[in-house]
Amino acid sequence: MRHKPESSSNSKDQLVTLRCNRCGTPITPEEAIQTPTGYRCKDCVHQQQKVFDTSKPLDFILGFLVAALLSLLGSYLSSLIGFFTFLLAPAAGVGIAEAVRAVTKKRRSKRLFRLVSIGMVLGGLPLMIISLLNLLLRLQFGTFSFFSLLPLGYQILYLAMAVPSAYYRLTGNRRL
Repeated sequence: MRHKPESSSNSKDQLVTLRCNRCGTPITPEEAIQTPTGYRCKDCVHQQQKVFDTSKPLDFILGFLVAALLSLLGSYLSSLIGFFTFLLAPAAGVGIAEAVRAVTKKRRSKRLFRLVSIGMVLGGLPLMIISLLNLLLRLQFGTFSFFSLLPLGYQILYLAMAVPSAYYRLTGNRRL
């Protein structure tokens, strides 16, 4: 006569119902990580992610600098082109991503992609701060109008549209 083992708080005593489809290690449903090809253990997923991390230390510096400088230029242009920022900011993000890919020779890593995004935001901040200070001065001197908000609004719109476009282009995710 078979009896069920008594339940315990230890996760090792849980019923193993799955196996990693790469190495065959028994895994519990709580430990399993679903991938497009099936369930895998944490070790196999971690090893697979290492394969895609090809960046070198210099790539982080170059990627950040290229993203920051081009984003500074994009932020400046967004205040000049006005409404067309809505149309051109995603293209600017893709352009920045392609420039970073060229400088880093298409090497990849999640940290690099995040650092490029941070570089883009930091590159756009100086002109946003200047626009904000200009707006505050206009308020103080009583020369404020609705049109005084537009340059700041276009720079915010630029960053809100360009940064995700660049990030998704770098990660290879084509769904925008």
